[in-house]
Amino acid sequence: LKDQFDNLDKHTQWGIDFLEKYAKFVKERIEIEQNYAKQLRNLVKKYCPKRSPKDEEPRFTSCVAFFNILNELNDYAGQREVVAEEMGHRVYGELMRYSHDLKTERKMHLQEGRKAQQYLDMCWKQMDNSKKKFERECREAEKAQQSYERLDNDTNATKADVEKAKQQLNLRTHMADENKNEYAAQLQNFNGEQHKHYYVIIPQIYKQLQEMDERRTIKLSECYKGFADSERKVIPIISKCLEGMILAAKSVDEHRDSQLVIDCFKSGFEPPGDFPFEDYSQNIYRTISDGTISTPKQEGVRIDSKTTVGKAKGKLWLFGKKPKGPALEDFSHLPPEQRRKKLQQRIDELNRELQKETDQKDALIKMKDVYEKNPQMGDPGSLQPKLTETMNNMDRLRMEIHKNEAWLSEVEGKVAARSDRRHSSDINHLVTQGRESPEGSYTDDANQEVRSPPQQHAHPNEFDDEFEDDDPLPAIGHCKAIYPFDGHNEGTLAMKEGEILYIIEEDKGDGWTRARRHNGEEGYVPTSYIDVTLEKNSKGA
Repeated sequence: LKDQFDNLDKHTQWGIDFLEKYAKFVKERIEIEQNYAKQLRNLVKKYCPKRSPKDEEPRFTSCVAFFNILNELNDYAGQREVVAEEMGHRVYGELMRYSHDLKTERKMHLQEGRKAQQYLDMCWKQMDNSKKKFERECREAEKAQQSYERLDNDTNATKADVEKAKQQLNLRTHMADENKNEYAAQLQNFNGEQHKHYYVIIPQIYKQLQEMDERRTIKLSECYKGFADSERKVIPIISKCLEGMILAAKSVDEHRDSQLVIDCFKSGFEPPGDFPFEDYSQNIYRTISDGTISTPKQEGVRIDSKTTVGKAKGKLWLFGKKPKGPALEDFSHLPPEQRRKKLQQRIDELNRELQKETDQKDALIKMKDVYEKNPQMGDPGSLQPKLTETMNNMDRLRMEIHKNEAWLSEVEGKVAARSDRRHSSDINHLVTQGRESPEGSYTDDANQEVRSPPQQHAHPNEFDDEFEDDDPLPAIGHCKAIYPFDGHNEGTLAMKEGEILYIIEEDKGDGWTRARRHNGEEGYVPTSYIDVTLEKNSKGA
């Protein structure tokens, strides 16, 4: 390739162009990864739940699974960003730095080759000039010799002319000899430089260009490998993200979602009973066909049908449209079960706040003791206002807790009272029609019911009469007490170790299970204190 300098120049330039072309390809791939990751993050952000901390919507397993998939997708987007960053640092950045160094090295080698070629061309020109000069002097010497021979053979020529021609011949011959020697020296020098050029200088430059091109090829190979390694490094994490999505899909439980719907909307009300028979013929005077004179009914005991029907219709809102009304502090606008849950949640929150205030009070007392023992650290009197404020907050929270616990016990007491009246009410309803008063109370004498006037001033938010007539909750299993429980708190049920109780309501996630003794006494016991056995046919009821 000694004579292929120009072609090697073009090849090395092509190599650098190809290197930069691949760098451009990597850059566009990085932009694709970055845009892909950005779009994935925007997608996750768009569909992530935007709920306030106070939002208490039920978390269905299908929703939780979808949110988990969004989180895994967000992590997946992060791995695409890692791929882009790794490619940018390990491949694209390295290619751009190497391309700059390669251009500088190639330029230096080509300049050396051009300088060597220019020097060889200069030697050739010097040799060619000496050759032409030698050729010219030889022709002049040959002409001088011919002129001398012609004058020497001419008898008419003078001796001075012959002598002059001889001197000219000697001069030209001497000059031809000098040019000959110079031409020989230039030729020898050119041949030496040409040999050195083609066998030493150019091979060395070509070797350097070859090494440079081979390093370029190796660098491309390393970048190809780095390009693949950038993707391969994140495959384990991406696989975990995909496994997380699969686990989220497997966690969907349709039965649990259905139970969440039931727990969310369960009101605690029983379906309305049958409408009583209203005997409007009681106000009609009986005929004396049977030989007796009937006593006319008093007008004051007449039942207002509008009142009765209106009251009965008022009970149907639980299964129709709920009447609108302002939210009350004791949640009496809610159905019993929902009211119990809300009250329990509020009590738990108040207990947590009370615990914080208690901890703060203890800390202030300790700090006050330290200040009293070491006055230089601070003034004990400066802590008194804060301590007083904390004590006031604790008193306020205790009052709130007591008030809400009273409401909670009222709700639970009403639910328990339903079991005491339901059985007798069903029997009375079957034996005597019209035994239910407009307010939902029951009496032993049907006539007393008719004579008792309806109460028109009942509180619209009172639910006492709406759910006091239910059957006792059926037992869905039984349990054995593992540990004794005192049951000092209101609404709880004391039990002894080894005692057998009926389960009437499962643990709803708050750590308490509702149980009943054989004598009918009900209450809540800690789930961790008992060994529960549920009936298979009653567990899903």
